[in-house]
Amino acid sequence: MAEDDVERQVEKPRPAERSVHAIFYIASWIFFSNLTILFNKWIIDGRGFRYPVILTCWHLVFATVATQVLARTTNLLDGRKNVKMTGRTYLRAIVPIGLLYSASLVCSNMVYLYLSVAFIQMLKAAAPVAVLLTSWAWGVEEPSLKRFLNILLIVAGVALASFGEIDFSLAGFLFQVGGIVFEAMRLVMIQVLLSGDTQKMDPLVSLYYYAPVCAVMNIIIAIGSEANSFNAADLATAGYGLLLLNAMVAFTLNVSSVFLIGKTSGLVMTLTGILKNILLVIISVMIWHTDISWLQFLGYAIALAGLLYYSLGWDQIVLLAGAVWASAKGGAGGDEQGSGAGGLPSAVRRSLIMGVAAVVVLFLVGRFFYGGGVSGAGEQLGARGTS
Repeated sequence: MAEDDVERQVEKPRPAERSVHAIFYIASWIFFSNLTILFNKWIIDGRGFRYPVILTCWHLVFATVATQVLARTTNLLDGRKNVKMTGRTYLRAIVPIGLLYSASLVCSNMVYLYLSVAFIQMLKAAAPVAVLLTSWAWGVEEPSLKRFLNILLIVAGVALASFGEIDFSLAGFLFQVGGIVFEAMRLVMIQVLLSGDTQKMDPLVSLYYYAPVCAVMNIIIAIGSEANSFNAADLATAGYGLLLLNAMVAFTLNVSSVFLIGKTSGLVMTLTGILKNILLVIISVMIWHTDISWLQFLGYAIALAGLLYYSLGWDQIVLLAGAVWASAKGGAGGDEQGSGAGGLPSAVRRSLIMGVAAVVVLFLVGRFFYGGGVSGAGEQLGARGTS
């Protein structure tokens, strides 16, 4: 997964080509990731298809069929040939991990019935906390006071964001926490139960093995939870074509994840994930006119700062800030400096600059077309405090 350092002796056109490709894969993953979340929210909340379990089941059935077709017609799933999959491994590892994956997906879609997309993304900032605590509980990692204090900062930020949420729903909050916990358990179980080449499955190969288990699990859950209330007319209301497109977008996200992992480093993926979440919060506020209080804004900023420090560490943050500053100041000179020892690849710097610019533009456009988002929520919070 780690990105090879660009050799200094190669011809100049080749690094430029890599940079273009890297930015394309980063942008594609951000686009399909955010589009999947927004599309799911719109299908469930906007089109009246209020069956999140059935929708998740449909996604997994589509993924099962699609991965089988791709495995036989393309080389996208050739990675499965490197996986030593036996019947014992499938029953001992794939099935329980798949069940946790299914539970995580169900909770993640159920939450759209209760909470705004912006608040959901703020709560997701606590995901590393759940992963770390689960790792400690399973003995995968040794407890560390420094990391514990770091995750306390993330928890404090998420708690502030939750306290500032105007349309808070306990059911939605619990579903999101459940989704985070199930996902954390799944990630830790991959470390515990799978080893060697089996553990190094890319997202598409993982989906190839997990989707059938998850689909069966979701069918059982759907029969017990939503089958009695399901109305076939809601399928026509939501639109057969839209449901098909929704499943295709969700599946394309997994394909884009494979290319992102293959073309970028862990650093780029971490920064891309944080940028994606910020963009999604801004876009969702613009689409649904979600009220965001200043307390939520502060809490989310604290959580993101804690997440950045947790993921990268202080030395990497300083290096990153220096490289971005050099690029912003020096232009071509900055490129030469960044290409030296300790510098960041040009794809990282360009992606960061473009991402920051996109955040600023979206924020300004959102404030122009909808000025009540933050300030209006702040007034409501002030009114709540004086009442």
